[in-house]
Amino acid sequence: MHNAKLFNLLYLLFVYLFSCNNKHNINNDKINILINNHSYSNYRENPLQHLFLDLEINFNKKIFKGTATLYFHHYWQQESIILDTKGLNVMQIMDETNQKLEFWYAAEDSILGKALKIIVPHRTKNITIFYETTAQSDAIQWLTPEQTFGKTLPFVSTQSQAILARSWIPLQDVPAVRFTYAAKIKTDIAVLPLMSAINPQSKNDSNMYYFNMPQAIPSYLMALCAGDLVFSALGDSCGVYADPKQIAACEYEFSDLENMISNAANLYGPYQWGRYDMVILPPSFPFGGMENPRLTFATPTIITGDRSLVSLVAHELAHSWSGNLVTNETWSDFWLNEGFTVYFESRIMEQLYGKMYSEMLTELGKQELLKTIAYLKTTQYDDTKLYLNLKNRNPDDAVTDIAYEKGRFFLLLIEKTVGRKNFDVFLKNYFLKKSFKTINTAQFINLLNEELLSKNPIWKNSININQWIFENGLPENCPIINSSELNRAEMDANTWLRRNVLPNTKNYTTHHWLHFFRSLKKLPSTLQIKTIDSVYHFTGIANAEIACDWYQLCINAKYKAAYPAMTEYLKKIGRRKFLLPLYGALVKTESGKVLANDIFNQAIKGYHAVSIHSIKQILN
Repeated sequence: MHNAKLFNLLYLLFVYLFSCNNKHNINNDKINILINNHSYSNYRENPLQHLFLDLEINFNKKIFKGTATLYFHHYWQQESIILDTKGLNVMQIMDETNQKLEFWYAAEDSILGKALKIIVPHRTKNITIFYETTAQSDAIQWLTPEQTFGKTLPFVSTQSQAILARSWIPLQDVPAVRFTYAAKIKTDIAVLPLMSAINPQSKNDSNMYYFNMPQAIPSYLMALCAGDLVFSALGDSCGVYADPKQIAACEYEFSDLENMISNAANLYGPYQWGRYDMVILPPSFPFGGMENPRLTFATPTIITGDRSLVSLVAHELAHSWSGNLVTNETWSDFWLNEGFTVYFESRIMEQLYGKMYSEMLTELGKQELLKTIAYLKTTQYDDTKLYLNLKNRNPDDAVTDIAYEKGRFFLLLIEKTVGRKNFDVFLKNYFLKKSFKTINTAQFINLLNEELLSKNPIWKNSININQWIFENGLPENCPIINSSELNRAEMDANTWLRRNVLPNTKNYTTHHWLHFFRSLKKLPSTLQIKTIDSVYHFTGIANAEIACDWYQLCINAKYKAAYPAMTEYLKKIGRRKFLLPLYGALVKTESGKVLANDIFNQAIKGYHAVSIHSIKQILN
C-alpha cells in the first residue's frame, strides 16, 4: 500500500512537471481573445509582412510538415502574438534568437478554429513555428490516383478562401492583411508542386522546389497543389498546367487566353502579376475557379471542346484586378470582390465575342439572381443585401449569387447612368489608386461619390446607393437586358411544349440550351423528354453546365431513365454550383431523399470539405 501511494505521488509530480514544460498542450479556455473580422489574431497591432514556408508534402501520411516563419512589420511591443489555426498540430515555436517560446491554444470554435497565443520577448520581430497539418485541416484535399484524371499519381490541393488558410498555415487569416511570401516545398514522390507564386514549369530530380511571391497578397490567396502535371505555354506570359492526358484539350480550350489578358489590360490598366497561368484540378474541386494570383485553380468542367464556358476564365482573370489587386477588407464586403469581377468579366467577353454573346451571359446571370432572391426570401432574406452581417457565421455560408450578380447589376446601373466612358475612367483610376490595398464598403461609397457622382447630382439620386447596398431584394431600377438570342431559345421552348416541335439548333450554344430548359413554364411530358433526349443525347452529356440543368428537369419530371447517368455525374463532379441544385431537387420527395443520401455516401470521399459541408445542410 505504501509503495502504491509513493508511486502515485511520483506519477502526479511527473505529470505536473511535464505540463509546466509543455504549456502548449494545455487547452486554456480562459484566454480573453477578441474576434475581429473572423479572426482571433491581433493583426491590427502588428500585421504580417512576409511569410516563409519550409514544408514537406507527405502523401503517405497525408500531411504537410515543416515550419512557417512569420516576419512582422514592426517589433512587438505587446507580450503576445495571437494567430489563427484550425486542425494544426504545433510542436514548437522559436524567436529570431532561437529561444523557445511558450504558447497556448484557446478553446476551439467550429467555424474559427483555435486561437494560438504565443508569449514573446520584448522587441521580437519574427517567429518560426514548427507544425504539421492533420486530418482536420479543412483546406487540404488529398486524392488517390483513382480520383484524378490520369489515375497514375495522387493529388493534393488547398482551398484557403474564405477562412481556411489557417488550417494549413498558422497566421493572421484575415483579408485586411497583405504580405509577401516565399516557400521551399519538398515532396515524398515525383509530383510537380505549384503555388500562387512564381512557379517551375517541369519536375526535377530532387523533389525540392522553391517559390517566391514578390507582390503582397491576403491569406485567402495562399495556394498549393501537387500532382502529375505538365505545362503548356499559351503565349509569352501565360500557360496551362494539367494532367498529361488532358493537356491537349486544354491547349485548344484556352487558346484565347493571351488575347483575354490583353483586352483586360486595355480596359482597366496593366496586368501587375507577371505571368498568368492556370492549373486544371481534378473534378472534385468545389468551385469553378479560384483566382490564386499567378496561378488560377480551375475546374475541368469548363473543358467542353467548344470553348463555350471560357467566361469562367475571363472571370478568374478579372480577379487579377478586382479582389487580388484591390481586396475586400472584410468578408461582409465580399461584393466588392465579386460584383466588380462579374462586371469586368462581361466586358472582357463583349470585347472578345461581341455584345450579343455578352448579353446572353448577363441575362442568364439575372435569372440566377432572381431565383436566389426568391429562395432567400423564404430562408435568409437579409442575405440579399450586398453588405452582409456575418457575425457568428461562416463566410462561406453566405456566398450566393447576391455578391456576384446583384453586385454586377449595381455597377451596370452606374455605367448606364453616368455613361460607359465616365465609368471606365473611374474604374481605371480605382484600380490604380487602390492597387495592393484593401477597401471596405463605406470607403468605396465615399470614393464613388467624390470621384464620380459629385459631377452630376442627378446621377446619385437616380442610382439610390443605399437601397442597392444596405436593403433587401432587387431595386426597381435594376437594368433590363433584352437578349434576342435568349428570346429565340425561349420561343423554341414554348413551341416544343405546345406543339412538340423540336428546336432548330443551328448556332445554338451552351447558353441557348440553358435558357431553353429554364424557360419551360410547365413540365414536359415523359414522352417529350424521351424524344428530345434521343435526338440531342443530353443524358450522359460531357458538358457539365447543360447536364446540371437537364438532370434537374429529369428529377422534376421523374424521368428515371436519366438517373444512372445522373448518379455517375454527381459522383464525378465536385463543383458546388452543380452539386447543390441537384441534391436540392432530389430531397423534395421521399424517394429522392433516399437516392440523394445513397449517392452522397458513395461520393463523399471524392468531395472537398467545402462541398461536403454545403450538401450536409441540404440533406439535413
